[in-house]
Order: sequence, then C-alpha cells, then structure tokens
Amino acid sequence: MKKPKKSFISALFSRKAKKTKQDESWREADPFQGREAERYVEPIPSREYILKVLVEAKTPLQVEDLLEIFNLEGERNKDGVRRRLRAMERDQQLVLTASGAYRPFVAGKDVAIAPQPFVKEEVKVNLEIAAQLAITKHQLPHEWPAELLREIKDIGLEIPQDEIAKRRDLRDLPLVTIDGEDARDFDDAVYCERVGNNFRLVVAIADVSYYVRFGTALDVEAETRGTSVYFPKKVIPMLPEVLSNELCSLKPNVDRLCLVSDMLIGADGQLLEYQFYEATMRSKARFTYNQVAAVLADPKMQHDAPHDKFSHVWSHVFDLYALFQILYKAREARGALDFDTVEGALVLNAEGELTEIKSIVRNDAHKLIEEAMLIANVATARFLDDAKVPGLYRIHEGVREERYPDLRDFLNSRSLKLGAHVPSAKELNAVLALAHERPDFSILQTVVLRSMTQAVYSPNNIGHYGLAYETYTHFTSPIRRYPDLLVHRLIRHILSKQDKAGRAYDEAALAALGVHTSTTERRADEASREVVMMLKCGLLQKHLGKEFNGIISSVTHFGLFVTLQEWLVDGLVHVTSLPADYYQFDPTHHRLVGDRSGRSFQIGQEIKVKVVKVEPFERKVDFLIAGYEDARKKPSYRGGPRKRSGSGPKATGRSAKK
Repeated sequence: MKKPKKSFISALFSRKAKKTKQDESWREADPFQGREAERYVEPIPSREYILKVLVEAKTPLQVEDLLEIFNLEGERNKDGVRRRLRAMERDQQLVLTASGAYRPFVAGKDVAIAPQPFVKEEVKVNLEIAAQLAITKHQLPHEWPAELLREIKDIGLEIPQDEIAKRRDLRDLPLVTIDGEDARDFDDAVYCERVGNNFRLVVAIADVSYYVRFGTALDVEAETRGTSVYFPKKVIPMLPEVLSNELCSLKPNVDRLCLVSDMLIGADGQLLEYQFYEATMRSKARFTYNQVAAVLADPKMQHDAPHDKFSHVWSHVFDLYALFQILYKAREARGALDFDTVEGALVLNAEGELTEIKSIVRNDAHKLIEEAMLIANVATARFLDDAKVPGLYRIHEGVREERYPDLRDFLNSRSLKLGAHVPSAKELNAVLALAHERPDFSILQTVVLRSMTQAVYSPNNIGHYGLAYETYTHFTSPIRRYPDLLVHRLIRHILSKQDKAGRAYDEAALAALGVHTSTTERRADEASREVVMMLKCGLLQKHLGKEFNGIISSVTHFGLFVTLQEWLVDGLVHVTSLPADYYQFDPTHHRLVGDRSGRSFQIGQEIKVKVVKVEPFERKVDFLIAGYEDARKKPSYRGGPRKRSGSGPKATGRSAKK
C-alpha cells in the first residue's frame, strides 16, 4: 500500500532547517511570487501562500514558526513577515490568538469587526467604546450564563456558624488589608510580629474554593474566563460580584472565611517554617498604599487623625516593614531581577474620556505587600513539593536562547560585558546594577525584557528565572486568577482528603489548565493594553500638530518607535520622514545610520517629535521629528525609482524627482 504523500507544510516541519536547494521550494510553490518579485527587491511569501501554509498546519503558528518554515533570515525579512501578518490580521484574513500565534480567520466563527476609517476630524473615544471593541475583538466572556445565575440566586451573605466552628478562629488577630484607593475587592490580609530574632508572618487569603466547587456552573465559568480583565475604572470579573466584592472580599470588621499561610521567617529572610490551615478572620483595618507609606515615612503620624483610630495595629505594620527590609535584602542577594517600570494612572471624566495621565510612583507600601505575597507563594510551592503531589507552578524560563546573542552584543556595545552563555538572573542583575544610575538604564532594561520569555503556568516545575526562585506558584489572588483557585483546592486536598472543596489533579489535566490559563492571562493583558492605548490616542488626537519630548524606545529598518515621556504612549517616525539620506538598520546597536551623513538614530536617544496623525481605533500614532517636517520634499538620490524590499523601504524611500 502506497504511503500518502506528505504535504508541503509537513515536509517543511519534518526537515531540518539548513541551507539546501529545498529551502527555496516555498518560492516555487508560491504562485504569487512573480507579483511579489515585481514589487519588492527581497520578496517574502504572499498573503495567499501564508494562508495556505496555516490551513495545512491545522494549528496556530507563531511568527518564529513561519520564519523557520520559510527559512527567512535577516532583520529585513523577519520584519517584513511580521508586518504582513499584522496587515492580514487587520484585514481579517488571520486571527491572532491569545497565545500570540496566527490562524486563518473563520467566517461565522470569528467576529468580524468593522474597520474604523481614519478621518481628520476628531473622533469620540471613551471607555465604553474602547472596552466594547476589546471585548469583541478578543471574544472576552462578559455575561453570566443563566445556569450560574440560578446557582447563586439564593446564596447568603452570612458565614454559616457550623463552618466557623470547624476552623481556626483568627478573628482577634489584627490582620489588615493594604490596597489601592480604588480597590473594590480585598483578597489578601497580612499580620506580622517579632518572635525573638525571627518574624511570624500570616498571609490570609479569601477562601474562594469554599464557595466555588469543582464542576459547578461557577467553576466552569471561572475556568473559561481564567482571570479578571482590568480596564481603567472598569473590570470584567472572573467571579460574580456577590463573591468578588462581598463574600470573598476581606472587608473590615466583618467575618470572612480564609485560607492561611502562617510562616516563620529568619532574620536573614529565609523561610524557616510554614503551615496552611482554614480559618475565620475579621480584618481590623482597610489601609491604602499611600496611607501606609505616609505613616512609615513619618511614624509620628500614627498618633494623628485619621490614623490614630488604628493604634492597635500600627505596631504590627512596623514589624511588617522591618521584615520587608530583610526580605528585600534577601531578594537582592538572591539576584532577582528588579525592573523599575513607569506606570500611568488614567483620569477619566464623567463621559469616560481620558483627560489626564498621572505617573504612579511605587512606594514602600506597594513593595511591602509584594514581598509578603512572594514569600507566601514560595511557601505554597514548597508545601506542594513536600506533599509530592502534581501541582501547578508559575514558571519563567528567562532569556530566550535564540535572542541571547543579540542581547549580549547590544549590552557589550554599551560597555556591559556578558559571556558566551546565557547568564543566571543573579549574573544578569549584577551587570544591570552597574548601569542603574545611567541615563539609558530604562532602555537597557526594556531590551532585556524583550529578550525574555513570558512567565506561564505549568506542572513542570523549572523554577522562576526573573524572581530567582527554585520553586514558585500563585496562591494569593483566587478572586481574580483561576490558577490560584486551583492551588487552593490542592492545598485543601493535602490537608484533608475528605474535604469536598479540595481536589487533586493529574499532571495531564494540570498541563492543559496551565496552557489555558496562560492563554487567558495573555488575552486579558492584551485587551487591557489596547483599551488604554485607544483612550490615550483619544486624548492625543486633541494635540495634533503639537510638539512633545520623547525617547526612542525601539528601532526597526522601517523607522523609529518613540515614547512620549509625558504621555507614556508610543508612535512611529517612519523612515521616509527622516532627514534625506539612505538609512541602514544596525540591529546589534538598535539604530538607523545614514549612508551619506553618518547621522544616527538609536534606541534611548531623546528627540522632540510632532504629532501628525492619530488613529484611535487602530491604536496608531505617527510622528515627525521636529525640525524635519519638510524632509520628504527633499530629493534623496538621483536616478529611477527603486523597487521596495519585501520588508519595507531600503532607505527613506522618497521619490527620485530632481
């Protein structure tokens, strides 16, 4: 019997990626290569052929997969493929999945979003419009199924007395919550006290697993959503508000069920002992980050109104602050990466339109809670390890091996020396520490971040590179993250095999849930970023023609991406609008260099730009470098017009008119 002939895509996947005559077979198989060759000096696969490859693959493919299939090398070709894929997504030929892979658009299954044409007049962009576009594009579940509503219809707001009787009673322990001013759900509370030279740290987390049982409509919907999705002033919760904002919210002075990580931490920041148990608690205060930071900075304030009404808990907050300082030193000694990222708080008016962007400064209160949650997550991971049961971990592989040479060369070019092999987090952190006070530090850490993999959920516990932990999981946010809820079930099962709210999972189930929840996390992050960008574009379109200070945050062969320092928004200065010259892309140094003038535009460079075009619904902003607005009118070379490269113009691409 004849073996079925392999499809072209199967053959490409099965062969090794090496330079042979076969490497050119995709050009022969692409019926539109003639058309592409007429248009581009370095043609790339046509849209039609890319679609054919994705159909035959029968699975979504990452950009890197397609580049390997077509054996395309060089930044120009790689950028060309990436831009073509984005254009095909824009034109609804392809769908970008939450995992960052592409698949063909399926009519009737995928939601077609009407294109929003660019118009010169200002368009209305508010939170409602931006959120709805993101919900539609990413198909975010946002309505509660009828079965779930029936399930929670008669749920009470009181804690059953018989359940309280089964648990450890922590209602007299001065646990407090510390969150942002706008927080509506409080899923973690903390308490700290000195025990000799050591510290006892109690992290109490809302007991979501008691209410959300495996296999119920609540559970099915929570798993489907995977995570809450946060927009400015709006959230699509993973759980209904009766749970997220009521029964599972650790509000002050009310009884709440919780799952507790009770830890003993040494004076050197090492985790000495830990235990987990179910408890009932009553939060003694709802603090904000700014409130706690103010008292930590000036302890006398604890005796002044309104802080004096919490006199019974401030001593424990100061103990927690002392522990934080120890944990932070241990973090530095461990070599965990600590990036200084700048965030912006969006101020919206009554119509949901963005009116102002305020910078957010992370104070010691933010970091204090972060370190408390990190050590609780580590204790949880060790608890799972000790029990020798399959668990779901938060893992991070670190720097991508294939991207390391470019990262090493870039840092070396900035006088930061790295060796031939991928460094540990501690080694990389030591190199970055040398540049911490340099003006280009933010750019250095941006390039490092881009070279790394994303953290994901997996039963394969390989540790967390960025945090420099050998074992790590997520325990502290079951209201908004399904993996945390799943981990709570595992803890309960380990504590008591008879606990109906507990559950063991086999490794195959955990692997599938890890992939799913990692995907929903990326989907939520992408949707949130798009809403923020649309709102920023809505504000920026009111400033067309104005000049702003910016910094070059990324360089490609087709132009410069510039981040406005005041707005924290990116826009493109296309290579065709740069001062007259032919520009060569230097990927190692992340710069464009003019052939004739030697003029260089490189990452980290501060420049002033003018806003010339804003497309809010496409989330696109075009800039011109201030002072070079007429650059396109100048001839850049003599002779006939040149064909474009498949990945964009070779130089500024201006007309060859004399």
